[in-house]
Amino acid sequence: MKSKSVKNSLFNFLKLSILIFAFNACNNENEPEIIVVENIEITEFSFLTTNNPTLISNVYLTIEGNKISGRIPQNIDVSQLAPTFEFNGTTILVNNVSQLSATTKNDFTNIVTYIVKALNGSQITYDVDITKFTGLPVIYLTTDNNAPIDSKDDYIEGDVIIEGGRNFSNLENSSMKIRGRGNSTWYVHPKKPYQLKLGDEGEVLGMPEEKKWLFLAEYSDKTMMRNSIAFEMGYLSNLDWTPESDFAEVFINDNYNGTYNITQKVEEGANRVNLEGNGYLLEIDQLDRLDPDDVFFYTGNFLINIKAPDLTYDSTEYNYVKNLLNEFESVLNSDQFKDPTNGYAKYIDIDSFIDWYLISEITKNVDSKDFSSIFLNVIPGEKIKMGPLWDFDLAFGNVDYADSEYAEGFWVKDHKWYARLFEDEAFVTKVKARFEYFSENKEFILDKMDFYANQLKWSQQENDMVWGTLGIYVWPNPVVYNTYEEEVNHLKSWYSERMNWLENTFNSL
Repeated sequence: MKSKSVKNSLFNFLKLSILIFAFNACNNENEPEIIVVENIEITEFSFLTTNNPTLISNVYLTIEGNKISGRIPQNIDVSQLAPTFEFNGTTILVNNVSQLSATTKNDFTNIVTYIVKALNGSQITYDVDITKFTGLPVIYLTTDNNAPIDSKDDYIEGDVIIEGGRNFSNLENSSMKIRGRGNSTWYVHPKKPYQLKLGDEGEVLGMPEEKKWLFLAEYSDKTMMRNSIAFEMGYLSNLDWTPESDFAEVFINDNYNGTYNITQKVEEGANRVNLEGNGYLLEIDQLDRLDPDDVFFYTGNFLINIKAPDLTYDSTEYNYVKNLLNEFESVLNSDQFKDPTNGYAKYIDIDSFIDWYLISEITKNVDSKDFSSIFLNVIPGEKIKMGPLWDFDLAFGNVDYADSEYAEGFWVKDHKWYARLFEDEAFVTKVKARFEYFSENKEFILDKMDFYANQLKWSQQENDMVWGTLGIYVWPNPVVYNTYEEEVNHLKSWYSERMNWLENTFNSL
């Protein structure tokens, strides 16, 4: 028996021939001959379970103009799928190979071009664009003996595979070890964040080679994009380095664990915080958040955790950085702090201090006033720099226990160093001028929010099917919305209101 598509083609050809013959027979010699052009098109396109046993349900695609699109809502191999289609024309080709409906298989990892040809030589082209699962890369983590990842201190050995999809290279089966990370994100929320360490340095999702990679769960941020948006601001800034990140779907021991934000770690390295071999990476932190082997010191205002390099107490290097920070703070609090030669300007890179401040103030990041994840770095012989940016899931108003919930009001300006810096008119003038740059990029940031929302449109659904956060209170959300779209709209509205308030207030300083 001939297939339905072949019979359709024969029928259309006979119909066309009869029409042309009948019309020409009625024509007078003096009348112009009218050529009937055959209608060529694809009218239906689908993937049926009968021809694709890995599918759990039929998938019907949408045809709009010359684009055929749809989503396969399973994480399955799409490299050998047989579509069922109907078309008008004499033949249909992919890479010059004739296609048979419900039989010919193709690799739909990337867009596949179908060409429909007519008997008279005319043709039409269709691009078939299939979204596999959520469209994001997929990371498979397998621990030895399927051991659970239940410790922040002890690594579990295992292997990792990354399917990069259309935008990234694959990572073949590679050795790794993995452990938990975070503080409130580890202890409070059921969806856990992780730190992965590759056996050898490797590129992950297009990011420069390194061993350590962080998997941010973004559990309390229902938009899942607050960290990424803050990083986007960092890319616009004068900060030396801002972490790169990309979203991926993560399977742990063959079980889907949701959508994660895969990021570079804030650490010393040529592809990360480049300290040129003799610098210091520091963090303003809290005593109860330190690990037993952390080395730290106090200034008059803060506890400073030395993140890199590994030092011992009372060593020459330890005393150098301790004395430098204390000297800066002492001068900042002195009567001569405004002096351009011997005041605070002698110690700090003002541009980095201003950009870090503005991004932290615009986002009203709750921890950036005085608590933690406040990074700074210094290379001996150079000035102290603020940055890099880190930990913004509780920014943009996503907190219910502090005034940083609200779009109005200063927050990071009350950081003890910045409160003093704002007493210098020259510093205030520079802040106001630099804010205009970020204000000019307001629409760019809003567009980025739309970009990430579109990128996550399927993944947020799959993630919510596992974790069920939409429509319920998750600590420390100040508002609860039933849909992802409402969460994104709230973020955009809060950011716009925040920028308007800052613009009006900075103008009055």
